[in-house]
Amino acid sequence: MTKKFMSMDGNTAAAHCAYAFTELSAIYPITPSSPMAEVVDQWATQGRKNIFDSVVKVAELQSEGGAAGAVHGALQAGTLATTFTASQGLLLMIPNIYKMVGECLPGVIHVAARALATRALNIFGDHEDVYSVRQSGVCMLASHSVQEAMDLAGVAHLSAIKASVPFIHFFDGFRTSHEIQKIEVMDTEVFKDLIDKEALAKFRKNALNPHTNPVTRGGAENDDIFFQGVEARNKHYDAVPDVVAEYMKKISEITGREYAPFTYYGAKDAERVIVAMGSVTEAAKETIDALTANGEKVGMIKVHLYRPFSVKYLLAVLPETVKKIAVLDRTKETGSIGEPLYLDVLAALKDKDIEIIGGRYGLGSKDTQAYHIKAVFDHLKETELKNGFTIGINDDVTHTSLPCDETFHVPADYTSCLFWGLGSDGTVSANKSTVKIIGDNTDMYAQAYFAYDSKKAGGVTRSHLRFGKSPIRSTYYISNADFISCSLDAYMFKYDMVRNIKDGGTFLLNTTFSKEEIVEHMPNRMKAQLAKKHAKFYIINATKIAQEIGMGRRTNTILQSAFFALNEQIMPLSQSVDLMKAFAKKSYSKKGDAVVELNYKAIDAGKDGIVEVTVDPAWAELPFDSTRKLTGDEYFDNHVAVINGLEGYDMPVSAFTGDFLLDGSIRNNVAFEEKRTIAVQVPTWHPENCIQCGICSFVCPHATIRPFLLTDEEVANAPMEFKTVPAMGKGVENMKYRIQVTPANCVGCGLCVVECPGKAGNKALEMVDINEKLDQEPLADYLFKQIDYKTEFFPKDTVKGSQFLMPYFEVSGACPGCGETPYYKLVSQLFGRDMLVANATGCSMIYCSSTPSTPFVNDKNGEGVAWANSLFEDNAEFGYGMALSQNYKEARILKIMEDNMETVEPELKEAFAKYIEVHGDREAEREVAPTIKELAAKSSVEAVKELAEDDLVSKSIWIVGGDGWAYDIGYGGLDHVLANDLNVNVLVLDTEVYSNTGGQSSKSSQAASIAKFAAGGKTTAKKDLGQIAMAYGHVYVASISMGANKAQTLKALKEAESYDGPSLILAYSPCAEHGIKGGLANHQRTQAKAVECGYVDLYRYDPRKEQPLTIDSKEPDYDKMLDFMLTETRFAQLPKLKGETAYEMFEKTKKDAQKRHRRLLAIAKEDI
Repeated sequence: MTKKFMSMDGNTAAAHCAYAFTELSAIYPITPSSPMAEVVDQWATQGRKNIFDSVVKVAELQSEGGAAGAVHGALQAGTLATTFTASQGLLLMIPNIYKMVGECLPGVIHVAARALATRALNIFGDHEDVYSVRQSGVCMLASHSVQEAMDLAGVAHLSAIKASVPFIHFFDGFRTSHEIQKIEVMDTEVFKDLIDKEALAKFRKNALNPHTNPVTRGGAENDDIFFQGVEARNKHYDAVPDVVAEYMKKISEITGREYAPFTYYGAKDAERVIVAMGSVTEAAKETIDALTANGEKVGMIKVHLYRPFSVKYLLAVLPETVKKIAVLDRTKETGSIGEPLYLDVLAALKDKDIEIIGGRYGLGSKDTQAYHIKAVFDHLKETELKNGFTIGINDDVTHTSLPCDETFHVPADYTSCLFWGLGSDGTVSANKSTVKIIGDNTDMYAQAYFAYDSKKAGGVTRSHLRFGKSPIRSTYYISNADFISCSLDAYMFKYDMVRNIKDGGTFLLNTTFSKEEIVEHMPNRMKAQLAKKHAKFYIINATKIAQEIGMGRRTNTILQSAFFALNEQIMPLSQSVDLMKAFAKKSYSKKGDAVVELNYKAIDAGKDGIVEVTVDPAWAELPFDSTRKLTGDEYFDNHVAVINGLEGYDMPVSAFTGDFLLDGSIRNNVAFEEKRTIAVQVPTWHPENCIQCGICSFVCPHATIRPFLLTDEEVANAPMEFKTVPAMGKGVENMKYRIQVTPANCVGCGLCVVECPGKAGNKALEMVDINEKLDQEPLADYLFKQIDYKTEFFPKDTVKGSQFLMPYFEVSGACPGCGETPYYKLVSQLFGRDMLVANATGCSMIYCSSTPSTPFVNDKNGEGVAWANSLFEDNAEFGYGMALSQNYKEARILKIMEDNMETVEPELKEAFAKYIEVHGDREAEREVAPTIKELAAKSSVEAVKELAEDDLVSKSIWIVGGDGWAYDIGYGGLDHVLANDLNVNVLVLDTEVYSNTGGQSSKSSQAASIAKFAAGGKTTAKKDLGQIAMAYGHVYVASISMGANKAQTLKALKEAESYDGPSLILAYSPCAEHGIKGGLANHQRTQAKAVECGYVDLYRYDPRKEQPLTIDSKEPDYDKMLDFMLTETRFAQLPKLKGETAYEMFEKTKKDAQKRHRRLLAIAKEDI
């Protein structure tokens, strides 16, 4: 049989074989495992058959716990069931895993192993999650590479069926799950001959069935027999290793690759051996090859079957010559005498005369290079060994880290390429296609791995690509690149990009500067390194090319073409051009011939647009300061700037000690100072066309454009001259008005320009090249941070007046044009100095708390937003706890005052009475609080002295999150909080999809919308969370859509916060996942059209009113709904998938909206 090779990632590889055995897949999204569930859903939608000649039934659940419960139920009913998860999701499955173990059910859970959230969230890979279930008794099988994920996924299913036990098949999150490799694809037809048909028949016969097997399961046992029942399954599980070994042997025969519960790699007479599992073993193989070639007696034992842990199979591969062993664990178990794998090996080899130590590596995907592995082998040469060592970090506190020789490199026959990009600029997508073009169309091997920062779209991305004639095992970042490309010229000032270029390498920069200008603007650091490394330097103005050919800001295809033109050693240019065009046709044909032709033009223009810049050898002598410019702020200089400069890899452990950093706290007032300078274009103000409405500031997702009222003195004290106009309005006649942008912080979405009403058809804002405006950054610093915000002249409940309030939320890590953050920013302007926020995991959590910065601001009084995240599922309860705490503290304060009212001094008694009278009115509390503090401190009554130290101002409690939290995983908790009469404000940023994990369907998704987990369009209606909450009668509920009615948005937020009870605000938030025509610059217009056609209703339900419900939107024109939906890709793609059926689904979406509206009308007419 001819072998089939394809380029794919580990998630796809595992899902390929999992699909073959799965009859039911219960799924829920969580990074980095979601793509497994997504491709299973896609294949099922396409009608792909499993080995039982049926299409997999895919069911999205409301949580990982729900998915595990569905898998458990399906197994008890006799259906082979599978799920996919990671991290906290796996922990939520633990109760059902115990049940499946005890009931001997053959379920399989595929896990992209990931860190657990502790002091901070980390979405990257380690083994904390899988180690957290090892005590359950579930069988655990580890794959170490993309190829192994393909080969061993089937082994997990085969073994589960034959042994009648549940399995977890796991591999490293991101490093394996998202690494793209050219691998051999398993023909799943072979599984039909390998499956134990007798065991399968027994499983099906044993299923619960009222007609054929009416039995009772899941009962209760007492102390007399429970222990015996647990021990009774010993032999059942003891048989598992032999079952797994036999299947591994068969897979080895089929593939020609060696598999066993444990395998050995290295010298036959090895004296020093490491034991490990996961992707690190690939790098270890390279290291061992290099060391054994020099005569060193080293080797490695790879762990595949982790549970049950078989001493027999471990001893079978252990060389007799071994004297010392180092066990590598990818976890940290605080308080334990060692990590799990180390303790297992130690116990297994207790009777051997071998010195065994354990160590840690790679937590949270910390990069583990070949020289780190060598450091372990070098350490094993020493007489005194360090147990509990670490590699890959500098532990200068407890001194666990091993010294490394960073000059050590393993021999390699591949071309290594490093691409720097801007999140969502298409760089990553282009590189994925590059890997597929080369891997799937040549005899070369290809590998790709993508590193991201924690910002949303707009963060820095680094694509690590390798191409060679041999299989590539380098599971670590590229540090010695043959080729480096950068899509944004601002990066040359922020990052030391060319330090990783190989001698004689090539550097390509996308820039709007000319050949002559770039030499003038380049920093000396870059010039010197290019010269010292004898590099070739090329530039291309892909930004201009993209605009000229009609591709807007999408430069990715142009730069991809330039890459191929500069790397003909990988593939002849003529061949690469043909393949790129074929790939473009395949990828974009659904979008029409015009889009395909645009990509053809981009490919031709890219290869022809390269300009070489001569590297002057004299540059090597140019002086430069390798240290960054200091601000004088120790936290910013030593923490924020270092991490933002991508130098966090080198930060020592001591940098994270101390009370403030130890618990993961992030200081406010940081984001504005980062000055990421990622926009290509920013707005400039034309004052003659400005009507001073404030809309530009109101809609800005990042608070980077603001109106200012200025005195003559403030204008005179500015660091530079600037344009102003006379301020318009009563009381401001002697002031100047200015719209100011912070160009270094603006992300260039263009939303302000789109929304600017202008004057007489002329806009007051226009997008221009950022380089024209960067000189205004000192002015922005002055206006944004030094002058007083003048809030007293215009009503704060108007659009204009609200925008003179200082935002306590600015320059977040959200996507350009984000539909969520204008709401968050507005709430912060209204209530920021008093806000205590519980924020669910999701997009809002990421853009609010991506270390080292947060968008929250403290004012000159030191007041500002206090914000925290717990988990995804418990956010309502988390915020509820905050509110209970606040109530407790307030009640204690009031009781102290009441209990001592008659014994304190008269002045203090009067202040107490005033405080009790105004309690709950924060501004009034602020007025009287200083008096109370002063007098309490001097009071002769000891019991009231603590009030001098207490915070006497009430808090505004906010519970914030997306629809994935509020409608799905956190709904039970949210319902409980709303059902109780506690004063909390719930803001649901409703994007109608799981935005943070890639756009999966939620219960908020509308019928007919295409999303991940709903590849054929969602078939059920959007959950009406607002009307559910109204049913309680005591909950304030509002539905808002800023672009449709800004005044109603303001009014609803203020009413909700003023309501003494639970409030729920549903904020319609367009998202990049919707595929809005024209992009997110049109998100406010999208909000307006959504309301106009009835897709969204605007209303306010206020229990304080005699008639609680007010419908604020006009009677919808439902005839416009189809046109509205077709402006978004999530709907527009449906006819191409479903044909005429799509329009029947669209009709359902409209009828659902009409039903919601009719119910609203009925509620509004109720006589309550």
